[in-house]
Amino acid sequence: MFKKFKTLVVLGLAILSLGALSACETIEGAGRDIENAGESVQDAAN
Repeated sequence: MFKKFKTLVVLGLAILSLGALSACETIEGAGRDIENAGESVQDAAN
């Protein structure tokens, strides 16, 4: 039973690591999106 749990933990960590690595490429795009959203809110407030 412990071996099955350990396998699940390792598999989960591997999936999270892959997700984090793929997110590195999208951070720049997300930053631009957030900046554009902030500018839209500023324009609407004026």
